[in-house]
Amino acid sequence: MSHVPVMLAQVLEMLSPRDGAHYVDGTFGGGGYTKAILEAADCRVLGIDRDPDAIARGQALVERFAGRLTLVHGAFAQMESFLGGAATQGVVLDLGVSSFQFDEPARGFSFREDGPLDMRMSRDGMSAADFVNSADEKALTRVISDLGEEHNARRIARAIVAKRPVVTTAALADIVKEAQGPAAARLAIHPATRTFQALRIHVNDELGELERGLDAATHALAPQGRLVVVSFHSLEDRIVKRFLTQRSTSAPHGSRHAPESRRAQPAAFRLITHRPLMPGAKEVEGNPLALYHVSERTRVATVELRGVDRQIAREQAAMSVLETEWAHVADPTKLEALAENRLGLSGAPAVQLSSFDSLPRRGDELPLTDSPIRQANVQSLATPQASGDGL
Repeated sequence: MSHVPVMLAQVLEMLSPRDGAHYVDGTFGGGGYTKAILEAADCRVLGIDRDPDAIARGQALVERFAGRLTLVHGAFAQMESFLGGAATQGVVLDLGVSSFQFDEPARGFSFREDGPLDMRMSRDGMSAADFVNSADEKALTRVISDLGEEHNARRIARAIVAKRPVVTTAALADIVKEAQGPAAARLAIHPATRTFQALRIHVNDELGELERGLDAATHALAPQGRLVVVSFHSLEDRIVKRFLTQRSTSAPHGSRHAPESRRAQPAAFRLITHRPLMPGAKEVEGNPLALYHVSERTRVATVELRGVDRQIAREQAAMSVLETEWAHVADPTKLEALAENRLGLSGAPAVQLSSFDSLPRRGDELPLTDSPIRQANVQSLATPQASGDGL
């Protein structure tokens, strides 16, 4: 494989692979990160990808690193299930579409060459053509605007509806370019770029998958484990930034103007990079993918408080057990049962209980010759009755 992933050096530095450890490459793709991790240390890697083609291509690496690499077809949000309850020391997520998917016209991700309007990473479910040809103008506008951040979303949606059915990438690109008008010629990117991005994200539920995947990584990582996320566009980066900020020790504290609100989730991470890393000029010059991903951002966090959280959970469970036991012992009926079962004692009869208030208080002289009832009570307190009628 000649695939060179973007920001490989930075990802390896932040992940810091070590011998005997286990790592998850949640977006296996061309296997670039996985290969570098396995070469950096005598460790094991679980590679996950939604694209069955990626899993098929990766079999050569499985054979090369016999026993150290496992590939699974599925979504990275399922990593906990794939790990079978085991913890991992690091998770890498390289978000978005892979170069292999872009380079194959039949996959329908790119408008550089004509192909079927597909865009499905997993090759199943609703395709881009299915959505484009069935959604109403309002739904198309919302998707293109929200997921493509396209200012002319309504105009583009109206043009698509007017020229349906649309079944190829070239046809869609021409419709979008025409809808953009003469101003499209002045754009720094192809006029259809944002529309294609929006449709791809929608068809594959990429943002929902990202949110679920970040949560899954939180539970899958061992204490001191590291999460490295490489994002391309601002929609992804905002989700990653918000998630790590809310779940880290770097969450903003309150002030008298904005009182601190209670955390929705406990702090689980410590941020290693408070600002995202970016591709260097040398990489942009030498790696065409880095040039395409010039806005790529890498955010890194380490799970440092997971051990503390688990200790707190254990202590809370122990306190719950103690509270249950105390409630059992504090119950008078339970105390009476314990006294009878363990000590052979039974409760005092009612006639004796009614005369307890006539017993002398501490410090008073104990009258041994008094009324027959009081004398009998003193005797019964001093010597338990064989019949069980005494205390």
